[in-house]
Amino acid sequence: MAKWGEGDPRWIVEERADATNVNNWHWAMKIWTILPSRGIEPVGVPESCHLSTRTERDVTGWSTDKLKELLLGLRVEGPEGSCEVTDVPKLDGEASINNRKGKLIYFYEWNVKATWTGTSKTGIKYKGNIEVPNLSDENDMDDLDISVSLCKDEPNTTLTELMKKEGAKKVRAALGSYVDHLKSEFTQGMILPTANGVASKPQPSQTQTKVKVDKTQIGSCVSAPSPSTGVKIPTCKFSLKETFLTSPDELYRTFINQDMVQAFTHTAAVVDGDKGGKFQLLEGSVNGEFLELVPDEKIVMKWRFKTWPCEHYATITLNMKDRGNETELKVECKGVPTVEEDRTKEGWKRHYFEAIKQTFGFGARLY
Repeated sequence: MAKWGEGDPRWIVEERADATNVNNWHWAMKIWTILPSRGIEPVGVPESCHLSTRTERDVTGWSTDKLKELLLGLRVEGPEGSCEVTDVPKLDGEASINNRKGKLIYFYEWNVKATWTGTSKTGIKYKGNIEVPNLSDENDMDDLDISVSLCKDEPNTTLTELMKKEGAKKVRAALGSYVDHLKSEFTQGMILPTANGVASKPQPSQTQTKVKVDKTQIGSCVSAPSPSTGVKIPTCKFSLKETFLTSPDELYRTFINQDMVQAFTHTAAVVDGDKGGKFQLLEGSVNGEFLELVPDEKIVMKWRFKTWPCEHYATITLNMKDRGNETELKVECKGVPTVEEDRTKEGWKRHYFEAIKQTFGFGARLY
């Protein structure tokens, strides 16, 4: 028997001024009475002492949006041509997070159907389907059934094999990224602090199958701390290069002028184009701050997708060089979460490079 004051702290009931049932260790009880004029009400317990028994958070809606965001635009290329996920017409399922005795239990079960479009080197287009019937907390990522097929009446093409091999890998990685986001974005608020102000560390469910993450990383990767969780997340760096048929000063203004940003993003944006100025665009999906501005030559910014771990930013450097009748832009990205590398690259190519060229007529050549 433990001596007085030496009990296991896990079994000690802490006093809290707010009477919070920390991490749902104790069942809450309410006494109900029926009042003729007011119906059924809890009585006998002060309002300040009512204990919340709600420990489950429904994240089905968020999951639907996140899965579409991660899958749409996935692209693979090969000698035969290229393939891209162009639609996600069906997402049947649900997802939730439950906290019981300081343990977070993640539940998700989805049947995913997507459409891909292939374009051969000669310009012929093909359409096909992707189906993942068993995206679930009970299955490892390596065990997912990813079915790739051509639409009915489509002629045979080698692009189908490209999607089955390389496309399936990217789909699997995107679904793994969804699980990572699910576990990182909804931890806050599910584990409450105790009387000493320290939150108990979430413990994974013993019945939950651990998700295997593909550890193959492209580029030079380091570890960057995530201020919100104190857990290191793997990050990487990469660079992109693009040429625009315009002058350096015009291209420079495109990134720091609010009206021009709103024009090529086709949405409302907030852009303070001074050093230390903040920006937010694409309906809040992207935000950051300008760290260094060298007119017509260089822009350094901290930049993030809103779905990244809280307060984690990448450092993006834009270098512009005058090449006569065109401007070469080199984009250097550091501190990008490894699982977000492909998505970040595609985002810059689609929402910046291609959008700027199409909006302002700065050329259409990509490499």
